[in-house]
Amino acid sequence: MQFERLLHLVADQPLFETGLLLSGDVDPNDVRRQLSRWVGVGKLRQLRRGLYTLAPPYQKIIPHPFLVANFLMPGSYVSAQSALAYYGLIPEYAARTWSVTTERPARWEYGFHFQHLAAHLFFGYQRVDLPQEQSAFVATPEKAILDLAHLTPQADTLDYLRQLRLQNLERLNLDRLHELAQRAGKPKWKRVAEHIFRLAGEESAGYEEIV
Repeated sequence: MQFERLLHLVADQPLFETGLLLSGDVDPNDVRRQLSRWVGVGKLRQLRRGLYTLAPPYQKIIPHPFLVANFLMPGSYVSAQSALAYYGLIPEYAARTWSVTTERPARWEYGFHFQHLAAHLFFGYQRVDLPQEQSAFVATPEKAILDLAHLTPQADTLDYLRQLRLQNLERLNLDRLHELAQRAGKPKWKRVAEHIFRLAGEESAGYEEIV
């Protein structure tokens, strides 16, 4: 395969997998050797086995970190600090991309972290639209808070939640937060939901005083 042929196939894709190139009358070993060569000369970046992205200047679409995370660990969704920052619920930019998976915890290059979540707690996520016609599975704002608290020791205290400097809490669906906490059946989640109700009330009262 010539590199020009590869560009014709994947130039408009932020990511591509080896399987895309193995259809038709091709030698799979030859394709894999050629991909390895292109990685070696800097034309491609390999994100994991079988997953690639074009390198500059050939790259037309920069893959969003959330999309990369979904592809690195199929069956995962972005959550915790990364989702909270995306929704504008915390002021800090999340340099790492945090996701949850029912598989074993894992860390990848470029700041991708995956934490284990039990299968019965793996709910409360949605597909969100990202720049350049990309999309990814991300926790709802309410579930992102609960996931973070679940995965962080002693995170069910009001002091801890205040330290997050949560903001824009009017964007939360408090009824949904309550439903998610009830569905999990975990006292810790219920305590977190109660604290968030209080913080949302405080934020609303503070806004009314300013107005």
